[in-house]
Amino acid sequence: MKSLTIKGSKRESVGKKATKALRNAGEVPCVVYGGKSVVHFNAPEVAFKDLVYTPDVHTVRLELNDGTKMNAVLQDIQFHPVSDEILHMDFYQFEDDQDITMEIPVHAEGVPKGVKNGGVLRFNLRRMTVRGLASNLPDYIVADVTPLKIGNKLYVTAVQSEDYSILHPDNTVICQVKTSRNVAAIDATDDEDEDAAEGGEETPKENAEE
Repeated sequence: MKSLTIKGSKRESVGKKATKALRNAGEVPCVVYGGKSVVHFNAPEVAFKDLVYTPDVHTVRLELNDGTKMNAVLQDIQFHPVSDEILHMDFYQFEDDQDITMEIPVHAEGVPKGVKNGGVLRFNLRRMTVRGLASNLPDYIVADVTPLKIGNKLYVTAVQSEDYSILHPDNTVICQVKTSRNVAAIDATDDEDEDAAEGGEETPKENAEE
């Protein structure tokens, strides 16, 4: 999995006034848990754009001004309800030999057979929660949807890996191919046409008998 480096400054003052002053200066107050002690730091909001405003996932390499360096993953983020400004971020520190839990995006590969026949591919799970070493976690999970026919479902068991554990029940559906409304409407119209045609054939017979 890819990693981003974020440089910040360790902070001692964690009160409301200090936090407000940081935000006014374009800095984001952050906290790192999971280590021997809780670490408070701040970094420019722009430093987090490639971590927050992207569909991709990354681990983070934090480098602080006091020489502290650590690996971490984003645990929580708070936004301003109106401006969407980042108000606060929580990180969790981990070691290279320590398993971590992350949500990994799912990418479909191929064109389902059912879609070629008029069906529609619907996703139930766009991200999957997995656990493993950061070095073993993928940037995304590939789901081969090519064999799916209309009515078929793809379960999490189809994308299992020895590199990490999937934290979803085996019967969890990733995606499925459903009949599209257009196809259903066309089928219904065809049925009506057939009924009308059959009815049209019976009328002359009844008149003939009379």
